[in-house]
Amino acid sequence: MFIAHLPAGYLLTTWLQKKFNSTKFLWLGLLASVFPDVDLIYFYLIDHRQTLHHHYFTHLPLVWLALWLLIALPCIIFKKRTALAITTIIFANIILHFVLDSFVGGIAWLYPFSDYNLFLATVPATHNFWVWSFIFHWTFLVELTIVVWAIMLLFRNISRKNSAKYL
Repeated sequence: MFIAHLPAGYLLTTWLQKKFNSTKFLWLGLLASVFPDVDLIYFYLIDHRQTLHHHYFTHLPLVWLALWLLIALPCIIFKKRTALAITTIIFANIILHFVLDSFVGGIAWLYPFSDYNLFLATVPATHNFWVWSFIFHWTFLVELTIVVWAIMLLFRNISRKNSAKYL
């Protein structure tokens, strides 16, 4: 996905914050929703696009699941609700990133047990500039839907916040 990671992160974090009865961690959710793509720096500057960046450790769900368990279990055992909220918001957004990448980018969900990359759809090269092939593929409508949904929720939340000032 190109443009939906951050808006999807906004949608998920807004929902999770309601579950945890907290509104302090939106920025963490937004950062986590795009964090796996930090590997693009390595991909372009060091690896020179030799290995698909979805094959780097930052795009391996089982690595993140193991890390979440290592952090979340003590939070649950010692009843650290705020720490559990932060941990869950961060890791849920990272997993959401992989779900979105699975549409057309492919994610090895079971690596190291299997190196099979799950794709929900394949984008054929229909244009000389590869970005156009993605933009004119049906999956881009999914991205646009997520973006519009997030914008509508954002405006609704801003409107509610502004109207609450005058009550």
